[in-house]
Amino acid sequence: MSRSERFLAEFLGTALLLAAVVGSGIMAERLSGGSVGLALLANAIATAGVLYALIAALGPISGAHFNPIVTIAMAFRGDLPRADVVPYVAVQVAGAVAGVWLAHAMFELPVLQLGVKPRTGLAQWLAEIVASFGLLLVIWHASRHAAAQVPAAVAGYIAGAYWFTASTSFANPAVTLARALTDSFAGIRPIDAPGFMIAQFLGLGLILALLGRKP
Repeated sequence: MSRSERFLAEFLGTALLLAAVVGSGIMAERLSGGSVGLALLANAIATAGVLYALIAALGPISGAHFNPIVTIAMAFRGDLPRADVVPYVAVQVAGAVAGVWLAHAMFELPVLQLGVKPRTGLAQWLAEIVASFGLLLVIWHASRHAAAQVPAAVAGYIAGAYWFTASTSFANPAVTLARALTDSFAGIRPIDAPGFMIAQFLGLGLILALLGRKP
């Protein structure tokens, strides 16, 4: 695939992923009758389903990273040219923001918003380290030893991590930045986003220290 095709796939995939995360959160909150647990369950199922489909469809084109820490890990491992890291991250961030705005437009909400939901503290940051480390561990080994199972493995991990981590498993700096731009179920206060992103990069550092030897 050409570089432009790969960059477009990363942009569209990340945009659709964020539209799913934010849009399903809005829909779940509207239909759950005030039950946060039911809304989170619906949000997790919808996100995992869309993530599975996007990885299966776009993986052969771009690798279906949709996530800066995945891109960096794959470049470190030698599975992505290092010259592509910055363009990949740029289109992932742009796609994530576009996906949030698209979700707002679909649900007739103001497109430009800021998150107001507090998500901070040591427990939340630890949860993001765990979530990011676990995601990269799954991708690292599944892509090596069971490539056909990567979509299911990643989607299954994210669905579970919504529930076993205190942070609901953002595990993605582009997602975190974009979710700071929505005052909805999936939102996070902009002031809290840097703490999440630092934790995510710490998770990346741990996986590279443990498994980051090039073949």
